[in-house]
Amino acid sequence: MKQQTISYAAPLLVLGCVVFGLGSLIVKFVQVGSYAVAFWRLAVAAVVFWLLMRHFGQKLPQSRRALRFAALAGVFLAIDLALWHESIHAVGPGISTLLNSLQIFFLSAIGVVFYGERLGRLQLASLLLAVAGVALIGSPEFGHNGKAVWRFVSGTASGAMLALSMVFVRKTHEVERVALFPMMMVLSAGGALALVVPVLLLDSGALYPASWRDVGLVLVYGVVMQCFAWGLIAYAIPLLSLSLTGLLLLSEPVAALLIDYFLLSKPINGWQWIGAALTLAAIYLGSLKKNTA
Repeated sequence: MKQQTISYAAPLLVLGCVVFGLGSLIVKFVQVGSYAVAFWRLAVAAVVFWLLMRHFGQKLPQSRRALRFAALAGVFLAIDLALWHESIHAVGPGISTLLNSLQIFFLSAIGVVFYGERLGRLQLASLLLAVAGVALIGSPEFGHNGKAVWRFVSGTASGAMLALSMVFVRKTHEVERVALFPMMMVLSAGGALALVVPVLLLDSGALYPASWRDVGLVLVYGVVMQCFAWGLIAYAIPLLSLSLTGLLLLSEPVAALLIDYFLLSKPINGWQWIGAALTLAAIYLGSLKKNTA
C-alpha cells in the first residue's frame, strides 16, 4: 500500500510544480508589487480553503503545535514567494525559477541531518546529474544578464525558504495528521498575515491590481497556483522523502525553460536543452531509487 501511495504522490508533486512554475508568467505581467501579489495570492487561497473546509466538514488541527507548524510553513512560503517575485521582475521567469530550484540542496541536507535519510549511490549520482543539468540550463543567463545582482541572491534565498516551508508541512503531519483543506487554510492565512507589514512598507504604491485584467490574473494566481498547485505539493510532501521531493521539484525549472521558449519566444541553445534532459534523467533516477527501495 505504501508503495502504491508513493507512486501516486510523485506524479501529483510534479504536476503541482509545473503549475506552480506557470505562476511566474502572471507575476511578470501583472501590475502589482512583488510583496503585494504574494499577499493577494495567499489571502485569496485562505478564503477558498476556508470555504472548502466548511463545505466538506473538515476540522482544524487540535494540536497547538500542529497549528504553529502549519502557520510557520505559510510564513516561510510567503518569504519564498516575495523573494521569488523580486527575482522574476529582475531577471525573468526562467532564471528566477532556476535559482528557486536550488532548494534541492537544502531539502537533501535537512533530510540527511534531521530525518536520518540515507543517500545511496544512485541517488547521489542523480543529485550530481541534477547539478549539471541545472548549471547547463542557467549558465547562458549568468553569462549575459548582470542586472540586480542582489535579486540573484534573493532567488537563491527563496529556495531556502521554500525548503523550510516544505519541512514544516511535513512536521505538521508528524504532530497530527491534518486534512488537506484546514492545513492549507492555516498555511495560507499565516503567510498572508506575515506579509501585511512588508506590503504596507514596500509596496504601498502598487498594492492593488490596476485593471480588471490584473484582478482576474491575481485571482487565478491565488486559486490555481496556491489552491491547486500548492495543495498538490502539500498533499505529496508527507508521502515522500525530502531528498526525493527535492529532485521532483526540479521539474519546475524545466517547465520554466519551456515557458521561456514557447510562450516568451526566448532563444534556448543546445546546451540548455541538454541540461533539461539531464535534469529529467536525474528526476527519473531519483524516483527509481525510491520506488525500488
